[in-house]
Amino acid sequence: MNSEPNKGAVHRVWKFFDHLEDHVRARLSHHPILYSLVGGVAIVLFWRGVWMLADEIGLSSISSIIISVVIMLITGLFVSFFVGDRIVLSGIRQEKKVIEKTEEEIKSESVAISEVREELKLIEKGIEKLEKIERHNHSK
Repeated sequence: MNSEPNKGAVHRVWKFFDHLEDHVRARLSHHPILYSLVGGVAIVLFWRGVWMLADEIGLSSISSIIISVVIMLITGLFVSFFVGDRIVLSGIRQEKKVIEKTEEEIKSESVAISEVREELKLIEKGIEKLEKIERHNHSK
């Protein structure tokens, strides 16, 4: 039996919901409070369903914790969710937390970032010039 028709149907359904999501996000993004309310209700209902399913299949609190920690460790979500990537990276770099930085330090970092952006633009322009020269040399 050929499963190709099923793949096409799944692809169409996937594409439909992808398009619908884009449309809904675009509309709701103009109404952030409504967007927050809709998202909050959906998240609470999702977790309520997960909780009730766990109860129905008889998962104990300990087994729920073990299963969730294992899944989060395998998917890389454990540290990122509970601590956050920015905190981990700032710890590795031995940076201060934003709240501990002075206004002067924050302004200094902002200026440094602007300078890096400007240098990057210059490098990009240089690369474009080199590409033009290379194209010109190949066309001869």
